[in-house]
Order: sequence, then C-alpha cells, then structure tokens
Amino acid sequence: MRRLDAELAESPVFRGLTGTQLELIAGCGQNTGFEAGDYLFREGGQADTFYLLRHGRVQLEIFAPGRGAVTIQTVDDGDVVGWSWLFPPYRWHFDARALDSVRAVAFDGACLRRKCEGDHSLGFELLGRFSPVMLERLQATRIQLLDVYGNGGR
Repeated sequence: MRRLDAELAESPVFRGLTGTQLELIAGCGQNTGFEAGDYLFREGGQADTFYLLRHGRVQLEIFAPGRGAVTIQTVDDGDVVGWSWLFPPYRWHFDARALDSVRAVAFDGACLRRKCEGDHSLGFELLGRFSPVMLERLQATRIQLLDVYGNGGR
C-alpha cells in the first residue's frame, strides 16, 4: 500500500510541494468513498473538509429559484473539491454530489488550518494552489448564472 504523502506528490494540486509539506498535509487526510447520489456536502453546511478525488465524478451545484439545482461544474480524478474550509465562517457555498462511485482522500480543514498557523509557508503554498481552483469555480458559476438568469426574462 502506498503512503498518502507519496500519492499526494502526484496530484496536480500538490505536485512540487516539499516532502515535509506533503507529510503535514497527509497527516490530516484519510481515505473515504461515496456512492452515486450521495452528497459530499450541502450548501450552508459546516465546511470542515475538502476532498482530493482519486476515482469518480462529482457534480457541483447551486440552487436557483424557479429552476432548482443548477450544475456549475463536474469534476473528476485528480481534482479537489471544496475550498470553503479556508475562509471563515467555514460554510459551503454550493452542493457537491457524487455522480457515480467516488473514492477520495478527505482532508480535515481545521487540522490543516492549525498546521498552516504553525508553518506559514505551507499556508502560503496551499492558498496559492487553491486560488486557481476558486477562480475556476467562480467563473463557472458566473457562466451558469448568466445562462439561468440571462434568458429567464425573455
């Protein structure tokens, strides 16, 4: 069985981190899984975890009045899901639902925040690596909202 820090080193999000940084991050992770239809998290819930997807697809959704759940993006192997653990008040801003059987590494956000407080270079690295993920998700949300509300009044 491979060590988690070695597996993280191959992930696009964590590639290039030092061995010490990978060990610190791995210390907050554990393997988990979800079946098709299961929610990894729900909008408004406590954001205390993020996931590195090892296998499977996850659909990111927001609720639009009059339309119900609107898909923002679908992510799969190698992607991270969840960035709200980084910012108070640590609440989810969307839903994440497994589209098929998902295997992932779940990371304890509070554990990682504590480690980042003790090692600011780790915090800087993680913020730099999650920033493009946040930007991509916000842009996807913007595009979906334009689609939902841009044609709604016509």
